[in-house]
Amino acid sequence: MAQELLMGNQAIAMGAIRAGVRIVTGYPGTPSTEILETIAARNPGHIYVEWSVNEKAALEVAAGAAYTGVRSMVTMKQVGLNVASDPLMSLVYIGVKGGMVIVVADDPGPISSQTEQDTRHFAIFAKLPVFDPSSPEEAYLMIEDAFAYSEKHNTPVLFRPTTRVCHGSASINLEDNIALKKPEGFVKDPKWSIFPRLSYQNHLLIEARQPVLAEDFSSYRFNSILGSGKKGIATGGISYAYTKEALTMLSAECRLLKVSTPHPFPEKLALEFLQAVDEVLVVEELDPVIEKELIFLCGKHHLNVKINGKLTHHIQNAGENTVESVSQAVAEFMSITAMAREEHPVLPELPVRPPVLCAGCPHRASFYAVKKAMRGRRSIFSGDIGCYTLGNASPLNMVDTCLCMGAGITIAQGLERAEPGVKHFAFVGDSTFFHSGITGVINAVYNETDIVLVVLDNSTTAMTGHQPHPGTGRTMMGNIAEKISISDVITALGVKYVTTCNPFDLEKAVKTVKEAAEHEGIAAIIFEAPCIAITKPSPLYAVDEDKCTDCRICIKELGCPALITADDKVFIEPALCYGCSICAQVCPFDAIGGVD
Repeated sequence: MAQELLMGNQAIAMGAIRAGVRIVTGYPGTPSTEILETIAARNPGHIYVEWSVNEKAALEVAAGAAYTGVRSMVTMKQVGLNVASDPLMSLVYIGVKGGMVIVVADDPGPISSQTEQDTRHFAIFAKLPVFDPSSPEEAYLMIEDAFAYSEKHNTPVLFRPTTRVCHGSASINLEDNIALKKPEGFVKDPKWSIFPRLSYQNHLLIEARQPVLAEDFSSYRFNSILGSGKKGIATGGISYAYTKEALTMLSAECRLLKVSTPHPFPEKLALEFLQAVDEVLVVEELDPVIEKELIFLCGKHHLNVKINGKLTHHIQNAGENTVESVSQAVAEFMSITAMAREEHPVLPELPVRPPVLCAGCPHRASFYAVKKAMRGRRSIFSGDIGCYTLGNASPLNMVDTCLCMGAGITIAQGLERAEPGVKHFAFVGDSTFFHSGITGVINAVYNETDIVLVVLDNSTTAMTGHQPHPGTGRTMMGNIAEKISISDVITALGVKYVTTCNPFDLEKAVKTVKEAAEHEGIAAIIFEAPCIAITKPSPLYAVDEDKCTDCRICIKELGCPALITADDKVFIEPALCYGCSICAQVCPFDAIGGVD
């Protein structure tokens, strides 16, 4: 048995390999990305791995594989499940033959997401089992359980790690791979085609399955009751680890209910817990899922137990829990005075570090070209999800709206219909264009909408770690693939004005934007320049102190982190500069130039 220090996402990946997964699909999204990447890197040779064009496609590919009896897995983050929800809801009724696990990483905080969406609600909504690991070690073992339950009940299963489980690290004992029988293959059967009558019959079966799963989960190995006392704490996921640490720090003892399968809820186990206590504190992140289940059980069984949690404001209603916040809540619940708590030194607050586009990022040049071209003309800039969302910050101020993947294109269409006298721009990245932007372009062409589409093509999926996509010409399996041209796709969709431009050629870029803005109907500009993490421009640039007047136009216009002030002079930090040249083109005094 080997032992490795693994990130939680790596542990999930290694657990899936151990469990015999054969097909793995997904779409990159923090905090889930490293799961699929680890499987690709540690592939024994028989696993097919792909970054799909979006989460819907990923889920459907994995479902097709599960129809044959092989074990499949699909990975995404919590908002990605919104994209995949259409096939998911129908797949619940159809069912699967091979084990199929849908890993959906939730992001309390949120740290890198649009929302704090709680996937446990999706499990309830879809009537699916959900597994909620509390540590990387647990996730490694639990993923095999998820596959087993999926096959036992012929249903897809949700697996819900949160950011601190995904990105935490632990020493994992890697066990031998599980021996599986050979998959039967696809067997033709009317059950694989969804029809209303079949759906009705399967709905009855799904409802009948719920109490069976709840009973099964009451004896599941990662659900437990620990400790003793008339006061109890109910918790799950990473909050269980925080609670255990808080109880140790406070030298406190109470009855502790650990819920690793929040749906279907392990009612029998929870009832045993409730019958032994007078008062409960529920510690969980995001929504009061466990809390509401316990309240329901108290009402159903006429138990006089006081339930405290998010609904009573004993636990915060938004953001992450921490050891400190849980310790405070537990201390108050247990009536432990401050004197009895372990003292910790007061640490200074960390400096505020707002996210910013990298020095040399081509998106800064693209935004600036559009901004300069549209000066003096009322314009609205609809943004999208990706690195370029950071274009909202000063001094660029170039993202007026941002909703979800691909929505910038369609939001701009709605704005144009409401305010036709304004020039409307829609920004979208290359990966997002393939993910969910094409539909919006078709809608704009079909409905003859007057907008300018700006595709920021940096040849990668930069925000989540530089994964390939259909426009990069390679797959996650390492194969050279047909590189799909964004320009050709847009032209084929019926857009009459399509042009490509290097955003680092500022004069030409500004001219191109002005021409596109004069075109009636949808016009498309594709700004092509690779992400600096892929290609490092050269030479570096420096400020000529003799020519610099300290006007600071370069700083005020661009906001590049490589441009700083020192001794009342503008200075370019050579460790940050990538030689993109935009600052030199912006400087009105030719005070910035390349370094030989």
